[in-house]
Amino acid sequence: MAIEQFVFRHIGPRNGDIKTMLGTVGASSLDALIEETIPSDIRLEKDLDLPKALSEYEYFTKIKGIASKNKLFRTFIGQGYYDTITPAVIQRNVLENPGWYTPYTPYQAEVSQGRLEALLNFQTMVLDLTKMELANSSLLDEATAVGESMYMMQALRSRAKKKAGANQFFVDEKVFAHTLDVLTTRAIPLGIELIIGDFKTFEFNENVFGAIVQYPASDGSIQDYSEFVERAHKAEALVSVSADLMSLVLLTPPGEWEADIVVGTTQRFGIPMGYGGPHAAYMACREAYKRNIPGRIIGVSKDAQGNSALRLALQTREQHIKREKATSNICTAQALLATMAGFYGVYHGQEGLKRIATHIHSAASMLSEALKDLGYQQKIDNFFDTLQIEIPAGVSVEDIRKAALKAEFNFNYSNKSTIGISVDEKISSTELSAIVSIFAKALGENETSIDTIEEMISFDSKFVRESEFLSLDVFKRYRSETAMMRYIKSLEKKDIGLNTSMISLGSCTMKLNAAVEMLPISWPEIGGIHPFVPIDQALGYQEIIQDLEKWLSVITGFSACTLQPNSGAAGEYTGLMVIRQYHVSRGDSHRNVVLIPASAHGTNPASTTMAGMNVVIVNCDENGNVEFADLKSKAEKHKENLCAYMITYPSTHGVFETGIREMMNLIHENGGQVYMDGANMNAQVGLTNPGTIGADVCHLNLHKTFAIPHGGGGPGVGPICVAEHLSQFLPTHKVVATGGDNGITAVAAAPYGSASVLPITYGYIAMLGAEGLKEVTKMAILNANYLASSFEKLGFKILYKGAKGRVGHEMIFDCREFNKSVGITDTDIAKRLMDYGFHAPTLSFPVHGTLMVEPTESEPLEEMDRFVEALAKINAEMKEIEDGVADVKDNVLKNAPHTHLVMTSDDWNHSYTRKKAAYPLTWVADNKFWPSVGRVNDAFGDRNLMCSCASLNVYKEECIDAD
Repeated sequence: MAIEQFVFRHIGPRNGDIKTMLGTVGASSLDALIEETIPSDIRLEKDLDLPKALSEYEYFTKIKGIASKNKLFRTFIGQGYYDTITPAVIQRNVLENPGWYTPYTPYQAEVSQGRLEALLNFQTMVLDLTKMELANSSLLDEATAVGESMYMMQALRSRAKKKAGANQFFVDEKVFAHTLDVLTTRAIPLGIELIIGDFKTFEFNENVFGAIVQYPASDGSIQDYSEFVERAHKAEALVSVSADLMSLVLLTPPGEWEADIVVGTTQRFGIPMGYGGPHAAYMACREAYKRNIPGRIIGVSKDAQGNSALRLALQTREQHIKREKATSNICTAQALLATMAGFYGVYHGQEGLKRIATHIHSAASMLSEALKDLGYQQKIDNFFDTLQIEIPAGVSVEDIRKAALKAEFNFNYSNKSTIGISVDEKISSTELSAIVSIFAKALGENETSIDTIEEMISFDSKFVRESEFLSLDVFKRYRSETAMMRYIKSLEKKDIGLNTSMISLGSCTMKLNAAVEMLPISWPEIGGIHPFVPIDQALGYQEIIQDLEKWLSVITGFSACTLQPNSGAAGEYTGLMVIRQYHVSRGDSHRNVVLIPASAHGTNPASTTMAGMNVVIVNCDENGNVEFADLKSKAEKHKENLCAYMITYPSTHGVFETGIREMMNLIHENGGQVYMDGANMNAQVGLTNPGTIGADVCHLNLHKTFAIPHGGGGPGVGPICVAEHLSQFLPTHKVVATGGDNGITAVAAAPYGSASVLPITYGYIAMLGAEGLKEVTKMAILNANYLASSFEKLGFKILYKGAKGRVGHEMIFDCREFNKSVGITDTDIAKRLMDYGFHAPTLSFPVHGTLMVEPTESEPLEEMDRFVEALAKINAEMKEIEDGVADVKDNVLKNAPHTHLVMTSDDWNHSYTRKKAAYPLTWVADNKFWPSVGRVNDAFGDRNLMCSCASLNVYKEECIDAD
């Protein structure tokens, strides 16, 4: 294999290694292993119809050319998207740093303290700016965050309103159009009636449970909502506010006028527009709602030594616990972008944010005055950054549009007589002069020159913020680049990422995010494009999008694709809504039953409930396969109302079930559609696909199978691909034409979701081509079977296998016997692996008391052998307990992980040596990773919920140990 081929760089094992691995597995060849793994009746008969693979250099040249087709105009469209300045120290040390973009969601707190602290900073910043009591650590985007707040308010209805069936939700007419679009999608399946009107004149009644207002409004006006909130509360209704976080630096925060929930985006905090995303949304609320807020919350607890430690609180993987009763299907958030936004707050602090916000508002104020001096009417009296300029008689909006485009400016053309202009932090006096000159020339006046932007506040004094924010030390300490760089590095060192060692998480596919795929993300041609610019300014993006939609359709065996869903769970929801609309179009709106195997991801039933459907669980047999007789019985029982069957393939147990086509036929015979969860597509690509198998729709986790980084818990992209009969129902968008002819309304704020990370997947497919993609899948299956065989040789039991004794791309090994024999749990093994420098595998999912392992195709043989050796040593450590050599309670497994503080303490009262604890194998010492905290006490953290970054001394004083 030629070294210049990308596939050679992407795959871990070298050619000589493959023979060794096949020997361990007991397969005569790689093709023979695949024959024993994937049922022959679903194998593809020919290679995928994709362009020839490019080398890394060829791809870099190609993507440079594509990016150059995007036109970098200065955009003042606003509507939730604004140009911003990403501090170079954050771009270089976070966005472009695999230490930050490759780690997994911080479920294993002991090896995630850096990201947890960064996200706690984010939460604290949001709380300070909104003046609320509790915040989560990000949601997907502003529009879907508004949708989540609507669900929250519905769940929080008073007993009387629930009894009365209150189902009306008020939406002020001045929310963003795309937000209303998403709200419409979210409301329909749950029977929520949206009432759109003017908040000033709206009268609450007993059927209204909640309301949403925009602050500032979509036309830029700053409104006084305090009396409206008071009226809502008197009527036992809650109020959510979609607030521009940057404006809250200067404006009275919603928490101070008694708002119940505040949501929005943190895009203005150093995150490029990126043609729509990804950007971290935020949500803050009253503490009383802590059991209802969706997404992740970073909380403070303590470790085994009593030291303060951070962790995910309350909602940790709640979908897998509550399933269809979960408050949300949110799984992936926008952790990487939230981290960057939090660092933006840390770097600038209160004084820096005030300077930026004042600069924005002052520029807008000067522009307003200059245009009024010319004779234009500025329709908004109180504004932060957005003006509405009414065009006088004799002046054409079209003429101004043409002049603006010639000057390479984009404005928001609200209607035939009004132009909206939204100012951002990049605005200069030169640009202000150019904008005013465009309007002057339209009147036949001379060009205008503005020399400086003078500081001023032009909105009513009653809106002026008086409260302090970002007063904690972390937001004051890091002003120089040196200090900031070192702070970022200090947090990075506390976490395990793919740049540290293998992350063996099953079901999560922690694969290589190749550097050449990542490079374009930082380019201004990719980051600097507003999602609502004219299409001819985004021809590069359009080429990427159109190619990707075609390629992903080919890979899945389907006819059409939408890239709009911005997470895997959002893809699930979108697929179900498309299926729902298909049934509605056929007069079958009564079809509302979805069959889901007991082994399914927890987001499946949660998404089903959000889509207004009823979940019926299908049993699995002792081998982990769907129990066909039970599926048949339930499909036939519900055939009059059967909507869909959701199946993950290969299964969540890591097995290619042989009866999959029979299942497809059964569902279709009973009037349903088949939704295939694409979580495990890493075992399908190039060898089989959902279309060939017989499914109707699937979602793809681009952050798993197609190389977009996990980023510590996001960004994710969850496009769906559909069969031809469903293509007309793909989601549309209110602002940019997209989707099918009879498409559902939008599922995300931006028409193409998280567009700026699409070049990563684009590069992955372009550089692998059909042959490379197939090779990658084969190696993923070989690596998994190599580990499975190696584990079995150690005496570990692999819980589920296929008909011919093979696993797919992942496997589950049983730890329950160890608990019975020596009192060691799957958690003990996972924490002990940290002492060896490894992130824990997936714990107790989908089977309690087990570990799920997926090595991915990119791990070299040497790394997998180290992992096997670590487990062999752990096995020996368990044997020591069984033989009475090691103490049942005071042993290296129960006390793991061992921190540097523990190891260097003057007190050492354990029955084993320090060397055994810290350096159990010789090679561990060569590149030792030190967990920064000991085993975290989860229960303590939930009993003493603290979710902002006060002084650690405060935590120690306020926490009451309930043990």
